[in-house]
Amino acid sequence: MKSTGFAALAVVLAVAGPASAAPPQATEGVHAYGAVALSPSGDKVAYVDTIEPFADVREQPHGHIVVRAVKGGALIATYDPCPTCRYTGLAWSPDGGGLAFVASDSKIHSAALDVLVGGKVATLAQIDGVAQTPRWSPDGSTLALLAIAGAHKQTGAVEAGAARVGEIDAVETEDEQRIAVLPVKGGSLRYVSPADTFIYEYDWTPDGRGFVATAAKGNGDNNWWVAKLEAVDLATGSTRVVAAPKMQMNAPKVSPDGRTVAFIGGLMSDFGSVGGDVYTVPLAGGAPTDVTPGYAGTFTSLIQRRDGLYATALVGDHMALARLDPAAHGVALLRSSPTTLSAGDGRVALSADGRIAAASEQDFEHAAQIVGGAVAALEPITHDNDALMPQVKAQSVHWRSDGADVQGWLLGPTTPSEPGKLHPMIVLVHGGPSAATTPDYIPAHTSGATRGPIPDLIARGYYIFQPNPRGSYGQGEAFTRANVRDFGGGDLRDVLAGVDAVEKMAPVDDKRLGVFGHSYGGFMTMWTVTHSHRFHAAVAGAGLANWISYYGENGIDQWMIPFFGASAYDDPAIYEKLSPISSIRNATTPTLIYVGERDVECPAPQSFEFWHGLKAVGVPTSLVVYAGQGHAIHDPADLKDLRQREISWFDKYLQP
Repeated sequence: MKSTGFAALAVVLAVAGPASAAPPQATEGVHAYGAVALSPSGDKVAYVDTIEPFADVREQPHGHIVVRAVKGGALIATYDPCPTCRYTGLAWSPDGGGLAFVASDSKIHSAALDVLVGGKVATLAQIDGVAQTPRWSPDGSTLALLAIAGAHKQTGAVEAGAARVGEIDAVETEDEQRIAVLPVKGGSLRYVSPADTFIYEYDWTPDGRGFVATAAKGNGDNNWWVAKLEAVDLATGSTRVVAAPKMQMNAPKVSPDGRTVAFIGGLMSDFGSVGGDVYTVPLAGGAPTDVTPGYAGTFTSLIQRRDGLYATALVGDHMALARLDPAAHGVALLRSSPTTLSAGDGRVALSADGRIAAASEQDFEHAAQIVGGAVAALEPITHDNDALMPQVKAQSVHWRSDGADVQGWLLGPTTPSEPGKLHPMIVLVHGGPSAATTPDYIPAHTSGATRGPIPDLIARGYYIFQPNPRGSYGQGEAFTRANVRDFGGGDLRDVLAGVDAVEKMAPVDDKRLGVFGHSYGGFMTMWTVTHSHRFHAAVAGAGLANWISYYGENGIDQWMIPFFGASAYDDPAIYEKLSPISSIRNATTPTLIYVGERDVECPAPQSFEFWHGLKAVGVPTSLVVYAGQGHAIHDPADLKDLRQREISWFDKYLQP
């Protein structure tokens, strides 16, 4: 990939190091910013800039690394050392002199740990497999990262599963992600954590002698939901359990004095979809304490700084940055806006003293920009997308359902509708269920396939309604848990009540309603068409038709226990009750179904089962299976094909 070697870290990142040409402007597409990282002093921000082209493409867009000054946004340099790689995990050294990142080449199943110093990139380690999340030791002498040598697949249950043939119990296909370390000044990569244990999230201890991590033995795709909080010794690799509560944990952070670990704990249904309350537990071990009990919002990331603990939270339709006082159970909001924030390690990057922040920020009407500066007064740093105009009018919708407050987003055309004219509307239900729809810029309808059908549908006269029903993030843990053992019950009532609310405020034709969703949204689509005749067209992506058969087919059955209360073998009645296939004879809505051939989370047989049931009862249906794809459809050609099918299906039955 690149030559190895490393210059001394004493060299400070040059203000005018070797740089590639300035990144193209937004006339070519929409700039998307990822892996945002802020230097400890708060003077420089680094990020991965990827242009999502307006024209359809044959391959996933390639990004490059950009470094800018926070004050004024001046471009310092751009870097692209591996044109075939994807860059992730940008992390500044404690002195701000080095920037570590992972360069992954999926075509050759290889990853490199690179460091940028003095305007030059050097490769410290090459991994035959996958790697992510590099982190510097507190003294800056050592780099750690998560790596899987000889990985059979990309990390995570949403990725395409490895082929399973032969005697299954004898086939070694389980990957174990481990903490690996190496000296920054040169040396060999050393794996620290046990070979039989999958590490999900981790953090250095302040003394640099070890780590805290969420970890579980066995299948990494499946066991995130039963992971324990563990301490890992750097020298010996030995582990001990810090806490093992009956909840999902994420984002462990050690306090500066090394005595306490904070983490987000709650009911989470998807790896990577993080939300809950904030808990603390002694590093020595003990029972976790909820330090944000009853908070009417969902905490989504944690940032530990020397002056205290910070967090991001989704509070209704606003994303907020807060400072926490664990001892007093205090939450002080520092910034809140109806936008979506994202950064590399959490949703906001903070300077070492917590005074300066940076993130990528966007909403439905305004494309992403890097913002930075004083925490309470962030200013735009990038202007790549300034020429992009709003393509939709977005409104936050609030309504009451079963006595609870519910929120969602309505997207429609930017120009007022002709008097008396009614429009078709698609209800788009998010996945999860532990998740939420938050603002994401909608570009012109000519955008690439990766943006899905929403831009094209709106351009064709549709309204799009995206509800956050019970089970979603944003209203507190009680709201997130409100659909336990009730999938499709209360959340469908919330959705239908939301449609009623929208029809009172927008020119929507109740006789031309469609429903659409992927994953849990695919289940909700299947459930809706078997429990309501209000919709006249449906698209179900990677759905769940039969919870009992799904329990034996999927690769992540551990997530189901907190939601159903028991396994399908111990309490089959609740699984059958909540299965759309049990009510298939009630279905009348024409339904397009699609799924990835190697979907681990929602295996293809679930889509076959629902398709077969619809055909048996005479409902118009079509099933598309995308070869080699997993839970997330990545291939641009497949995405283009899927987008066209979705639009044609809704056009056929809803007549825009």
